[in-house]
Amino acid sequence: MTGENRPASGSVVDVSDEQIHWNPGLSYGGYLCLDSLLSLQQPRSEAHDELLFITIHQASELWMKLAGFELAAAMRDVSRGQLGSALKMLARVAKIQAQLTQSWSVLATMTPSDYSAFRDSLGESSGFQSYQYRVLEFRLGNKNPTTVKVHRNNPAVYEMLLKVLSEPSLYDLVIRLMRDSGFAIPAEHVERDFTVPYVPHPAVEAAWLEVYRSPERYWDLYELGEKLVDVETQFQVWRFSHMKTVQRIIGFKRGTGGTSGVSYLMRALDLQFFPELWTVRTSL
Repeated sequence: MTGENRPASGSVVDVSDEQIHWNPGLSYGGYLCLDSLLSLQQPRSEAHDELLFITIHQASELWMKLAGFELAAAMRDVSRGQLGSALKMLARVAKIQAQLTQSWSVLATMTPSDYSAFRDSLGESSGFQSYQYRVLEFRLGNKNPTTVKVHRNNPAVYEMLLKVLSEPSLYDLVIRLMRDSGFAIPAEHVERDFTVPYVPHPAVEAAWLEVYRSPERYWDLYELGEKLVDVETQFQVWRFSHMKTVQRIIGFKRGTGGTSGVSYLMRALDLQFFPELWTVRTSL
């Protein structure tokens, strides 16, 4: 841009029709399917805050879809030993989780009275029924077969969840990679029944201890361990924010769909995905 054509500081640039090159075959709204997307918010009451409630949860499902996509790709690359790309995707998962956490602060602007005005409209629906959330938990290692039962009326989702339940979690793949890299981790701990929760093992902690004592030697594994800690930390922050938001809005009432509400969310805070990565810090 020449000096003669450059707009003065603080001035408004005039964008004429001639300066905009429209592609008549594809618009912003068409690319994003906005007509469909923005028609999906369907409040079932006249309560003002129901639109907020629906929007927050629908947006969360979209973020979880992206997190699931990134996590699955990271797991694929870990299984191939391609840690560079896996590290990038795990970093992105942690950022998505931070975005999900932020959404609770928006929902928390809704008071108990606001929520009571439309709660009956929710019927038996509950966030506990989110199959995308369940996939994330299974892939991160929180294997609980009983949580699949709620989806029996949806055969496609039910079968998909059973499949993910039976597959190695992200941490299982990491431990397999460490064994293949020469660490003395028993075969029976690597090839196990993946439908049951992971149980910590001293050999795995010893392996991580060696990695953390010699980060220059095991830099990729060292970075991978820290990325896993980032992911778990953000997940726990999300869980805590969820619990406090629910407590703020409904106290200790039972949740919709028959869930125990805050009590269940409090118990979930005690769960760990990558236990040896936490205990090894005491051993260093």
